[in-house]
Amino acid sequence: MPKIKVAIVEDLEEVLEGLSTFVKQDADIELVAAYRTAEAAALELPIVKPDIVIMDINLPGITGIECIKRIKAITSSMLFMMFTVYENNDQVFEALKAGASGYLLKKTSPSQIIEAIKELYNGGSPMSSQIARKLVSHFQEKQEVLNNEAAALSSREKQVLENLARGMLYKEIADQLGISFHTVRQHIGNIYEKLHVQNKTEAINKVYGKKF
Repeated sequence: MPKIKVAIVEDLEEVLEGLSTFVKQDADIELVAAYRTAEAAALELPIVKPDIVIMDINLPGITGIECIKRIKAITSSMLFMMFTVYENNDQVFEALKAGASGYLLKKTSPSQIIEAIKELYNGGSPMSSQIARKLVSHFQEKQEVLNNEAAALSSREKQVLENLARGMLYKEIADQLGISFHTVRQHIGNIYEKLHVQNKTEAINKVYGKKF
């Protein structure tokens, strides 16, 4: 089995040295590069082509998140695991949107970091337990808000929206429900207002997702 090729991007020398030391001690991992700045990493990583990049967020110059965006624009083969002190929702979601597949806090133990590298390489998405809880909490809260908004729709508005989701035209909906074209438009305006959306695509996606 080939070794997992790992690169590290971390500006703090003591953290970089410590992380490099125990990564190199694992028989299944090969440390192929280490960088102190995102600029250097963005230039060289597409050439070095590691399997996994352990990336800090708060770097001098461009951030780790911006670095990921630049590299992902060139190649999609690399996997990125954030390694940072930040655990606020904005940083987590920005990193994941940029293309990170894992997110570890710097207080993670060396053995857990090694385990996370192997998990990521084998198709997982390792995250510190605190981060996983934040993600679960965020989506539960988001779903609760969505449920409350959808519950605010009247039964007639739900019928109108469901028919919209099925691809029916306003006139077809009016004929189907036995109401006027004007009434259909009124219902749709109320739906947009209650769901806080601007158009039918947003309304359908918000309530039904990819169901239809």
